[in-house]
Amino acid sequence: MANRIQIGEKWYVAATSELAQEQPQVLKHDHTFAMFDRFGDAQVLGPGKEGLYHNDTRYLSHQEFLINGVRPLHLGSSVEEANSLLAVDMMNPDLPGEDGLPPLPKGELHLFRAKLLWQDACHEHVRVTHHGNEPARVRLEFTFEADFVDLFEVRGMQRERRGEALPPETTRTGVVLSYRGLDHRLRRTRIEFDPAPDALDERRARFDVRIDPGAEQHIYCTVHCDCDDQARQAPAAYSIALGQNAAEREAWLQDHCHMRTSNPLVNLWLRRSVADLAMLATRLPTGSYPFAGVPWYSTTFGRDGIITALESLWADTSMARGVLQFLAQTQATEVDPQNDAEPGKILHEARQGEMAATREIPFGRYYGSVDATPLFVVLAAAYWRRTGDTELARQLWPNIVRALEWIDRYGDIDGDGFVEYARRSREGLVQQGWKDSHDSVFHADGRLAEAPIALCEVQGYVYDAKLGAAELARELGEAALAERLGREAGQLRERFHAAFWCEPIGSYALALDGAKRQCQVASSNAGHTLWSGLAHDQHAQRIVDGLMAPQFFSGWGIRTIATSAPRYNPMSYHNGSIWPHDNALIAAGMARYGRTESAMQLLASTFDASLFFDAHRLPELFCGFPRRAGGGPTLYPVACAPQAWAAAAVFGMLQACLGLEILGEGPQIVLRAPRLPHFIDWLRINQLGAPGPSVDVLLQRHERSVGVDVIRKDPAVRVMVVA
Repeated sequence: MANRIQIGEKWYVAATSELAQEQPQVLKHDHTFAMFDRFGDAQVLGPGKEGLYHNDTRYLSHQEFLINGVRPLHLGSSVEEANSLLAVDMMNPDLPGEDGLPPLPKGELHLFRAKLLWQDACHEHVRVTHHGNEPARVRLEFTFEADFVDLFEVRGMQRERRGEALPPETTRTGVVLSYRGLDHRLRRTRIEFDPAPDALDERRARFDVRIDPGAEQHIYCTVHCDCDDQARQAPAAYSIALGQNAAEREAWLQDHCHMRTSNPLVNLWLRRSVADLAMLATRLPTGSYPFAGVPWYSTTFGRDGIITALESLWADTSMARGVLQFLAQTQATEVDPQNDAEPGKILHEARQGEMAATREIPFGRYYGSVDATPLFVVLAAAYWRRTGDTELARQLWPNIVRALEWIDRYGDIDGDGFVEYARRSREGLVQQGWKDSHDSVFHADGRLAEAPIALCEVQGYVYDAKLGAAELARELGEAALAERLGREAGQLRERFHAAFWCEPIGSYALALDGAKRQCQVASSNAGHTLWSGLAHDQHAQRIVDGLMAPQFFSGWGIRTIATSAPRYNPMSYHNGSIWPHDNALIAAGMARYGRTESAMQLLASTFDASLFFDAHRLPELFCGFPRRAGGGPTLYPVACAPQAWAAAAVFGMLQACLGLEILGEGPQIVLRAPRLPHFIDWLRINQLGAPGPSVDVLLQRHERSVGVDVIRKDPAVRVMVVA
């Protein structure tokens, strides 16, 4: 286990391992995701993370495709732009005759593999095409294994004991590998082949193939994940799964606006971001929910889901609706210190694996986020402003009231007017803001802050939540409550300025510690007070100037803390790295305070960074080293990619630059002093306002303004451009 390292409560793969250097090919559908190497194989060597996962358990830890006992020669592989299909092209190497087989020169057979995930299964198609002149005979093999380890074991946690691997069951066409966990649940990996293999045992399937010149042969393999507490269904055939998958993606896109620009590279970034969000969107009984990221966070996270929904709300309302309904359903109802829960608190994370069920980890339903609860209210108000959906607002109102009660009672347990946190669960998170590394909150001399801790950005979320809840209260006839909430928001703004402004750093302090001492550290957290509107006007410009100065702005984006901070490390998770979603929220805050030029600079630097990432996919984070001529940004070795709030960042940044707001059911579309960066001459948005009445608009960049042409408009829509 030398390749594993632990930092606080988090485990990582050491950057010296080969695994950290090669980016896997990623597929996901609903609760199932997979990571393969460039051959389309899963090979768990050392601390490997490849495999097929379902509900936080690895159902397939090894799969390898061989020809005459060796790997084919790799020609190329890619996940198609829609993120549905992994396509791999290979050919045979020079194969000497063995076991009665004739020699086969290199490159006579084209071996094509295609994989997709659909309805809890991985469907694979292998096509063999003969380009030689003589009939060929080869032995094709699939080797496979299932270790049924929990995702947290893959992340590095050690277990004293595990469940029981059951004897494999073999039929003429397939194998069932089974495991009964310590949670008493029976998990099965069902592997089926079509046609039936010539030989099959618990670890290997062999096909003896004779193929004539110009001919093709096809093999299909389906790996289905099931558990004894789930309704079992037979997996669809490959062609049916492929068609249903494509139809589902197309239906998802129909309810969204579509964007195209003058810059083909921007278009690639936009399409990848849309495809990543579609892939991460997971069907739950309460609606579509963006799972946070693959591999470590492929589940429901409250904070991540809310911020992803806020970033993309103008382009997609269904995600916000699904997030709100799921988080309302899972809102805490009682005091539960073991899960850091109190009545009204919003979920941090939910897990479905064996270790969550046995309480080896605390994250079955864990509530250790200080910010998810006010952000829930922020999203509810933003969704109502965007859609005019008073019916859902009324349905959610009891949850909103309970969230507000949590803010005032449990969030501010000492009654000083600020929301703070202190861990109560022994296994829970020490830091409970979005920077949840154990060492992310500290003083100017590097000492870690002691709890309870009041983060500066959280006070901004509370301020925004109370103003938004006041709007909803007025809409729902709660005039007295609306007045009180508005008054409390104003008082919080004044109190915050007095307690958090730190003249030595020219910004708001990162936090107040348990003794109400300022953590006098310049951080990107202060930029979130621009996003929420909490920052005072007279200080907002200094904050923006500081964030765009070299100590923060690397050329690729804004770092999480300044280079002058004592714990600054550009390779750290939270103390000097660059997070796309963080930059998107800061860009929105800059535009809110009239600094659209700075917001465009962040959009430009993020676009430049996207050019260096595989498939133009922004990762969860990357290192904060300064930009060097001719070089690209430095990867953070175990960052999740795709990551939902990173994929949505481009939409938040574009909205900031365009001054775009969509209001009500009509809707009314407002563009306030819209701007486009220098690398976009024009931007066309079709179905702006969808679902429902919409417009098609063309925005064209001029030297210091943007022209807006309405190409098509439904009668109910109003478009307003404010200079």
